[in-house]
Amino acid sequence: MKKLFSIMAMAMLILSVMPVVLGTDVGAGIGIEIVTEDYAPNIWACDTRTVLDDNTEPGRVSAAGTELTERENNYAFEGEQIEYKVLVKDKNGIQKISDVFGTLGDVQGAGNDIEVNCVEDLAHVDGETLDTSCNARILEETLTTFDEDTMRYYTCTFTVETADSHYGEYWYTVEAEDLDGLSSTVDENEYWYLNPTIALSIDGDLTFDDVRPGTQSYSSTLLVGNDADDGSGVLLDMFISGTDFYDSASSGAACPSSNVLELSNFDYYATSGAYSSADDARADTENYVGIGYATGFNNPTPFYGAFEVIQTTAVAGEYSNGNVLTPGAEMAVTFRLDLPEPCNGDFDTGSINFWGEAI
Repeated sequence: MKKLFSIMAMAMLILSVMPVVLGTDVGAGIGIEIVTEDYAPNIWACDTRTVLDDNTEPGRVSAAGTELTERENNYAFEGEQIEYKVLVKDKNGIQKISDVFGTLGDVQGAGNDIEVNCVEDLAHVDGETLDTSCNARILEETLTTFDEDTMRYYTCTFTVETADSHYGEYWYTVEAEDLDGLSSTVDENEYWYLNPTIALSIDGDLTFDDVRPGTQSYSSTLLVGNDADDGSGVLLDMFISGTDFYDSASSGAACPSSNVLELSNFDYYATSGAYSSADDARADTENYVGIGYATGFNNPTPFYGAFEVIQTTAVAGEYSNGNVLTPGAEMAVTFRLDLPEPCNGDFDTGSINFWGEAI
């Protein structure tokens, strides 16, 4: 009996350590963590970039508010505009974009002072072909189709302010920033000289001493130069005008029949580089050119085509070779006086003016 009981107890012990199966399936779970990239926006400049003239003093070629096609160097004045079209993409969603703006600063890239906010362009639909001029690429991937969930076009129009806030040399670019503070700029940063000082230098005096009535007399040669800010690149188109001359003393002047020495008695000869008044169709047989009446620029009549110092073209909208001065450049000008006979008086009141218009 004892032996049999021992065997049964061992059998029960063995059964007690076998697993208990309650069903036919078993499963287990693991934790998972997905971190979405905080994607910095992409921004591309498209080829619709234009520079626009101001509305106060249109140039020789451009009308008010139209493209400033004659501007060849990197300077701009108050009221002139730089206009961009840009494409922005954010893989986190276009709603993640907080701002798109134009900036000015001393260095290239993001983080410069915000000058203008860009305007969102909603006139584009999902699936349309992207503007190929934007050259929208992400590494080796070339983007071809507009995605309204991740893309927008913007127009950025930066207007140059007064010299009080915009004077000197700046980097200009367009920047896109998202809600996480991540930002990018267009690759094509620009460098501008804003509101450069423009000035003329005149070296010499216009003096005629002891001129005999009925004779021609010549002045010493004056140097008229472009004295704009160094490094600005400002090109000046040169003009000349004048007034009649009067004797400021009560001397009983008469030249020949009234107390006025008329401007028509003055002419000039100018040289600049390879060009001179000899190339000017307005010149007389001695290659001297007459001076037109005006007391202000384009006042009373437009200067273009009539008041250039050296006029080598008669084609409307073209600049004359030899008449455009770069910063520091000068032209030499000599005046001739045909003093009438009879003539009496010292004519010291009146003026001959030089004008320089930034191209």
